[in-house]
Amino acid sequence: MLNTKDILETISMIQEEHLDIRTVTMGISLMDCISDDIHRCCSRVYDKIARKAQNLVEVCNTIEAEYGIPIIHKRVSVTPISLICAASKGDPVLLAKVLERVSGEIGVNFIGGYSALVHKGFTPGDEALIKSIPEALATTTRVCSSVNIGSTKAGINMDAVGMMGKIIKKTALATKDNDCIGAAKLVVFCNAPEDNPFMAGAFHGVGEADTVINVGVSGPGVVRSAIAKIPEGNITDVADMIKRTAFKITRMGQLVAHEASKRLDVPFGIVDLSLAPTPAIGDSVAHILEEIGLEQCGTHGTTAALAILNDAVKKGGVMATSHVGGLSGAFIPVSEDSGMIDAAGCGCLTIEKLEAMTAVCSVGLDMIVVPGDTHEDTISAIIADEAAIGMVNSKTTAVRIIPAIGKGVGESLSFGGLLGEGPVMALNTKSSSKFISRGGRIPAPLQSLKN
Repeated sequence: MLNTKDILETISMIQEEHLDIRTVTMGISLMDCISDDIHRCCSRVYDKIARKAQNLVEVCNTIEAEYGIPIIHKRVSVTPISLICAASKGDPVLLAKVLERVSGEIGVNFIGGYSALVHKGFTPGDEALIKSIPEALATTTRVCSSVNIGSTKAGINMDAVGMMGKIIKKTALATKDNDCIGAAKLVVFCNAPEDNPFMAGAFHGVGEADTVINVGVSGPGVVRSAIAKIPEGNITDVADMIKRTAFKITRMGQLVAHEASKRLDVPFGIVDLSLAPTPAIGDSVAHILEEIGLEQCGTHGTTAALAILNDAVKKGGVMATSHVGGLSGAFIPVSEDSGMIDAAGCGCLTIEKLEAMTAVCSVGLDMIVVPGDTHEDTISAIIADEAAIGMVNSKTTAVRIIPAIGKGVGESLSFGGLLGEGPVMALNTKSSSKFISRGGRIPAPLQSLKN
């Protein structure tokens, strides 16, 4: 039984410190929509999503009004579309357009699952979907895409890594007149979770129930404010304060998940504990690290401070909900975090430092804007580096990188909304092409042999 007293303590957090539920995401299985006729498949996909999610936005708005808890986004995730379209051998873009149409009609902000899982190899359906990503993301606004190219158990599919460098560049080119936003809706994963409520990487895994409700919480501003109350506290005091604050934030997420599940008559899946920042001033993970004691995010000590934050968020949050999942930790998306935008803009935060930070936090190199003339093999090499961190450390890592077509270091792209604005970051210009062109598969590490 939930104690609403825990929630009432958060009122000032909501009003003054940007506390919110970042997303309520309904996961929907499309396995029963498969058909050898692509048009019949599209019709089934539309009908099922429209039926299952028709009340999602209305219910979330009602919960928001009743409890005074902001729910920023309402989203849907679906079974990886490469699995759904494999039997029909039709153009996957037709399904992307169906996802766009039905998501608009039910009123959700994003729909995720235009995805493929190729950590060990490709099926024809996987290849068809991956090749269609630039067109699919250029002709839709709500559809998000992800590709899993590695795992601790399987190793890293370097053929897929090489392909994704090209796909990201093509997607940016296809949307160059709209600040290359297509690439901002595309994530490349290692160890992708099946129950992630956050875009652009959300998809509904094959091990999930037919329909579930997953909730993602937020609250960087709340955590920063809590730390500010103990200016003389030592690191142990800081970690303890973060844990207690994360418990309260997550308890609010559990309440919303419970209510949404009951009112929609859909099983509760998980609460994702991640601290997800926004471009709004006062809602920044970078500012939490600075409150801990750094002059600016990116300086020496940043990785250690982020490790403290990530660990404490998980320890505090896991006690507040019956099921934890997704990514759970602290996000560091550059364009979505006002403190990181500032740090990257002045050069204090570099891509090399960001890579080190990804070893101790949720996800990876997220919403990184790079020069538009960056070679596709360099993008692939960045993906390989990040995937290696995830594979060896048995954690989820990802790359969401946006080549700013026609722009260079010192300029920026503006995506609007939660995606924010990203300064173009400098990259090492030495070539990685021979490494990427070798292809093959990086073998799984020894720690994968746990059977």
